[in-house]
Amino acid sequence: MMLTTVLTIITILLWITVALIIGITLIRQARRDGIAVALRGAFSRRTVMLIIVAVIANILARSLVFIQPQEVGVVVSLATVNGYRDRPARSGLLWLAPLVEEIYRYPISWQTYTMARTPAEGQRAGNDAIVARSSDGQEVAIDCSVIYRIIPEQAVRIHIEWQERYQEDYIRAVSRGVVRTIASNYTAEEINSAKRQNLEQAINDQLRADFQDKGFALDRFVLRNIAFSADYARAIEQKQVQQEGVRRSEYEAEQIRTLAEGRADEVRALALARADEIRVRAEAEAAARLVAANAEAEALRLIADALNGNADLLQYRYIEKLAPNVRVMLVPNDSPYILPLNELNLADLPPTAIPGTPVPATATATPAATATPVTP
Repeated sequence: MMLTTVLTIITILLWITVALIIGITLIRQARRDGIAVALRGAFSRRTVMLIIVAVIANILARSLVFIQPQEVGVVVSLATVNGYRDRPARSGLLWLAPLVEEIYRYPISWQTYTMARTPAEGQRAGNDAIVARSSDGQEVAIDCSVIYRIIPEQAVRIHIEWQERYQEDYIRAVSRGVVRTIASNYTAEEINSAKRQNLEQAINDQLRADFQDKGFALDRFVLRNIAFSADYARAIEQKQVQQEGVRRSEYEAEQIRTLAEGRADEVRALALARADEIRVRAEAEAAARLVAANAEAEALRLIADALNGNADLLQYRYIEKLAPNVRVMLVPNDSPYILPLNELNLADLPPTAIPGTPVPATATATPAATATPVTP
């Protein structure tokens, strides 16, 4: 803060002024009156007043303390029974009893403590990764970061228990121990798989509880990287290569299976289309036959109705269907004679011949047309 800075500068300037005045006075009087007189004259009333002002300014500069918003102060006091103020000093201007009280500042902003294999990334130089053992005995190197802060109300407790050593003696030690303990519950394969998130969450939960008990708040435990021994790394690489080969074979087999299924679907579709075509054609033919049969039945019914009404119509149709060039034909015994009337000489018929009367079994007509009945 500007006030404390100004007081500090004023104090320094006052002490410099006092030193210059005393030095100049000593030099002048020593040249004129000797060193003994000069020593007595150096501490004149004016010089003593300047010294008193400088001391007061120095006390004021040390008694007025400004606490930044991102920190709290723990006041150690000779004026209290237990030697410290019970409550931490929050941000703002604070007055300390001169020469009796002293303040220790602690940050309450988020801090990150990193432990990594890469020297430039961690709090410590060199390889600072956490080396743990998995449940199957594999060595695992874990890079991680712990993001935490001091709970403001617990600053006095932290000062009493840990002072400035809390980061190295507590945060680091507890974090490494918890990581090793929880990592031992997982196999190396699980740590290197999707269960890595479960490992990270388990460490988060455990550290949060441990930090809370000691006055620290955990924001997050970050699992930065996991490394295995060289032998195990080679084994993992070989396994991944084999798995990749298996996946490639499965993919090729799946392609062949898909192609075969596609061809089978194509054949099945063609067969179904052919079956549908045959079925439709059969249904069409059956429908056509049904229509023809119905038409034929209807025609026969109409013919039967016509015959029932006129018995001679059948004989007429029979005669009508005969070919015009027929000269001789065999007919049943009970059938009527069928003669070409246009060629008969009706004048030669006997007067008693009446159409429809029986005639002898053998009849002779003109040579041009002869009909002989045959007994069936």
